[in-house]
Amino acid sequence: MENKKIYITVIILSLVFSLVGSIVFDTLYRSDFLTNLYNLGLKKIQVQKGDVIENSASYIPQSSEEAAIIDVVKKSTPSVVSIIISKNVPILEQCYKEGGVSPFSNDPFFQQFFQDFNFQIPSVCQKGFEKKDVGGGTGFIVSENGLILTNKHVVLDKGADYTVLTNDGEKYPAKILVRDSLQDIALIKIEKDGLSPLILGDSDQIVLGQKVIAIGNALGEFRNTVSLGIVSGLSRTIQASGGDGFSETIDRVIQTDAAINPGNSGGPLLNLQGDVIGIDTAMAQGAQSIGFALPINRAKKVIKDYNLLGKVVYPFLGVNYVAIDKQVQKDNNLSVSEGAWVHGSSPQKAVVIGSPADKAGIKEGDIILEIENVKISSSRALSELIQSRSVGDVLILKILRNGQALEIKVTLEERKS
Repeated sequence: MENKKIYITVIILSLVFSLVGSIVFDTLYRSDFLTNLYNLGLKKIQVQKGDVIENSASYIPQSSEEAAIIDVVKKSTPSVVSIIISKNVPILEQCYKEGGVSPFSNDPFFQQFFQDFNFQIPSVCQKGFEKKDVGGGTGFIVSENGLILTNKHVVLDKGADYTVLTNDGEKYPAKILVRDSLQDIALIKIEKDGLSPLILGDSDQIVLGQKVIAIGNALGEFRNTVSLGIVSGLSRTIQASGGDGFSETIDRVIQTDAAINPGNSGGPLLNLQGDVIGIDTAMAQGAQSIGFALPINRAKKVIKDYNLLGKVVYPFLGVNYVAIDKQVQKDNNLSVSEGAWVHGSSPQKAVVIGSPADKAGIKEGDIILEIENVKISSSRALSELIQSRSVGDVLILKILRNGQALEIKVTLEERKS
């Protein structure tokens, strides 16, 4: 009997010490003591944010190439901007439900000792909304009056607000002018005059191995981060996606080993003359030094269309086709190894009814060989040649029909959807 009393006493004392410990821990948790202690430890390993600080020391470049790189960076960084994405997000706070719960509600023996004790269960409650920065990207100035070029995926969220942070630290609200329906390109504008636009180069002249410079808001924190590399590949096709559900196939992009990090999207890829030859767009996950940029020539048309028409328009031919290579030629017993074979598959028709191609008399089974004396090949696709033209252009197409070469005149129209 005596042993039983001792046993019960030990159990009760153990419970009392446990409950006291729980109460102390709960008090510390509510006072944020442990949270602050935890954060104190984290601060020891956090990278400090900051902008590029220009070195005032006199430095003599060791080569003409190094001098060119330094000169490009110095002249270009004032024209590169950071884009801050902000949204109204819910304010979530820790709260406790009224009454609490007793751990001894089903045990009559312990209930007689702790009948008034209840645990407070922490929960999460919403206390309204607050505006917060939720992301960031990069852009670059393309006109003196505030036109800025960036990626569509940077400004994709129509429910967000966008702010441009210029190199001198000034902030300007941004208006979205164009979200390109077919490409990862966007035009935004700030109300500011006297800006220095970057020079847009010719991406058709890029060669493998040439030196390139990327500038951008790396990780959304480190403005005007500069990285150097080479053109590692041309005419790549990638499947690009982001955490916001954005996904699309992008063809004929530039591959580079210049570091492109999250936040660099929309920034310029420059040659050593300081001309923009690409728009930094994506990086390969799980790889090292594999990034991609959209050729700048694609963006030139977007800027031109907006300045002339106030919107972006795309020319439309109106055919579905198969790009011919040696395997397609062999499988379908075709007479040529290059070209665009006008061919439909259910439910798509080979020639869209009422389209420019239909009006010009193009038929299923025709093989389009050339457009304005430019041969269609693996390096020059039909769609690319059409998109390089403008609405209203009259083109001469060389086609092959039943073994006979023909020339057909077609007038391009605007794509409606």
